[in-house]
Amino acid sequence: MPDYSDDLLTRTLKRARTIAVVGVSTNPVRPSYFVARYLTLKGYTVIPVNPVSEGEMLFGRRIVARLSDIAEKVDMVDIFRRSEAVPEIVDEALAAFPDLQTIWMQIGVEHAEAAAKAEARGVTVIQNRCPKIEYQRLFGELRMGGFATGVISSKL
Repeated sequence: MPDYSDDLLTRTLKRARTIAVVGVSTNPVRPSYFVARYLTLKGYTVIPVNPVSEGEMLFGRRIVARLSDIAEKVDMVDIFRRSEAVPEIVDEALAAFPDLQTIWMQIGVEHAEAAAKAEARGVTVIQNRCPKIEYQRLFGELRMGGFATGVISSKL
């Protein structure tokens, strides 16, 4: 697993306001659903991206098919897709969002070449990590055993 400093992760989570979640599911038992829901509860604007569910509503937002369908500024792209899908997603994100700050790849998702391409454009890349877990860990929402306290207050 790549090693990221707590300072880098904290800065990354604090500066993001709008997050496009690629591969989000409308199924409430899927990790992508509860991560996107958690980020919404923390005050982030979450834009759901999934071509299978395009047009459906999730957390008060209409699901779009692809990143290029998003008209607003996006700070972070959170990828819930297999590693082999990452290069295409990164290319689309870099083309769609000239001011993109972060590409975040979920646990189990890594792609060195796509990461290097994004980093060469000045984009912070986090691989094989979960923003929900890191948020809880960094902002004091985990108890000693690693379980969420259930507190839903924003500390950003």
